[in-house]
Amino acid sequence: MAGATVKPTPLLKDELDIVIPTIRNLDFLEMWRPFFEQYHLIIVQDGDPSKIIKVPEGFDYELYNRNDINRILGPKASCISFKDSACRCFGYMVSKKKYIYTIDDDCFVAKDPSGKDINALEQHIKNLLCPSTPHFFNTLYDPYREGADFVRGYPFSLREGVPTAVSHGLWLNIPDYDAPTQLVKPRERNTRYVDAVLTIPKGTIFPMCGMNLAFNRDLIGPAMYFGLMGDGQPIGRYDDMWAGWCTKVICDHLGLGVKTGLPYIWHSKASNPFVNLKKEYKGIFWQEEIIPFFQSVNLSKECTTVQHCYIELAKQVKDKLSQVDPYFTKLADAMVTWIEAWDELNPSGDDSAKPANGTAK
Repeated sequence: MAGATVKPTPLLKDELDIVIPTIRNLDFLEMWRPFFEQYHLIIVQDGDPSKIIKVPEGFDYELYNRNDINRILGPKASCISFKDSACRCFGYMVSKKKYIYTIDDDCFVAKDPSGKDINALEQHIKNLLCPSTPHFFNTLYDPYREGADFVRGYPFSLREGVPTAVSHGLWLNIPDYDAPTQLVKPRERNTRYVDAVLTIPKGTIFPMCGMNLAFNRDLIGPAMYFGLMGDGQPIGRYDDMWAGWCTKVICDHLGLGVKTGLPYIWHSKASNPFVNLKKEYKGIFWQEEIIPFFQSVNLSKECTTVQHCYIELAKQVKDKLSQVDPYFTKLADAMVTWIEAWDELNPSGDDSAKPANGTAK
């Protein structure tokens, strides 16, 4: 058509999938159209599979509901949560791309302090394509960003960094609080835009939020299991936390990096704190024992792939956390089932089954 403008090809257009868990029509994609339209979407429909999910025209997508998950995984579908956004990890498993970006359907485009729309996906890609520095903290934050560098006193032997496996973004407006904090601060909103990206130091675990998250699937994909949550389970809202704890321990072991900070999205609505409390209350107690467990996890040198690490971690979960609650025996078994299902859909020729580019500790 005369006068038509050719859209520039975005970064990693053919190497990245966007995974979205949902129970509703995806009208929110209209706001993201300028940034997402040229990428492939994997939509994981939660809840009633007979419900029709409407996707705006012009997007390239595949949609999986519970019937599809059961058909593709058979008995192993038991490891995928039902009636919980943890089902998103099925999208990670069926993707064939090197990178994944996952976002919730109540997350909108945020604006930076100048009023410009933030291309969250582009910033995540920049984070993933630059090294991380988990072994020594740089006081100017990410030294690879334009306008920054390594500060005086930073060892030259560590300036090469390590491959970045995870980019963890943040949120303006509704913060990602737990139910007790929501209840005592019902009107609190995050208005602070901090222009920084940091590498989370080796040996430090963190609360990973899955609503604005990107990762290198080839490097860490099999560890991004969001656990057993939701329908029939005694806990919810710890799916991304569990994945984050497991992933960070494995990244530390394999010599990979995790970044947090930019980009921001606009989190549009707060979930019901009373419903959240019902989902979280066991986790609030359990995490006081779960976190020391992850802080003390030691993986053997024989664990040179993500899958090997994850299977060994599952054994330790069963040995150490089953005494906290029988749920962890079930979860540990599901972790093994997840890896079996991953390997079936991603045969050993896949890069994710090969040793990571970092070095085991």
